[in-house]
Amino acid sequence: MEIAAAVVAVIGTVVGAGVVGVQQYYAARSQRRQALRDRALTALTELSTALADHRRAMWVREDLRLSGAAAADVAAAREASHVTRSAVTGPQIALVALLPQVRIDVEAAVRAVYEMRGAVSAEVLVFMREQAVSAADALIGSTGRVLSRP
Repeated sequence: MEIAAAVVAVIGTVVGAGVVGVQQYYAARSQRRQALRDRALTALTELSTALADHRRAMWVREDLRLSGAAAADVAAAREASHVTRSAVTGPQIALVALLPQVRIDVEAAVRAVYEMRGAVSAEVLVFMREQAVSAADALIGSTGRVLSRP
C-alpha cells in the first residue's frame, strides 16, 4: 500500500507540474499576444493621426495653390506639409512591421494622401481627399479584423 501511495504521489506531482507548465505557457503566450495588439493599436492610432494631419496640410497647400494664393503662402503651406509628411513614416513602418498582413492597406492609405499633391482642380482635390479618407477608413477596418482574430 505504501508503494502505491508513493507512486500516486509521484504521478500527482508530475501531472501537477505539467499542468502548471502548460498554464504558464499559455499565460505567457497570451501576454505576448496582448503586447503585440497594444503596440499595433498604438501604431495604428499614430498612423491614422499622422495621415489626417497630412491630409489636412495637403488640402490647405493644394487649395492655396489652386486658388492662386500668394507664393509666400503656398511656400509656407508646402513647408507645413513636409513636416506632416515626415510624421507618417515612423508609424507606417511600425504598423507594417507588427502586422505585415495589413501592408497593402497601409500603403494604399499613405499613397492616397500623397496623391493629393498636384490636383488639377478643386473638384479633383475634393475627390482625392475623399479617396484618402476612404483608404484610411479601410486601413482601420482591416487592422481591426486582423487584431480580432483569435
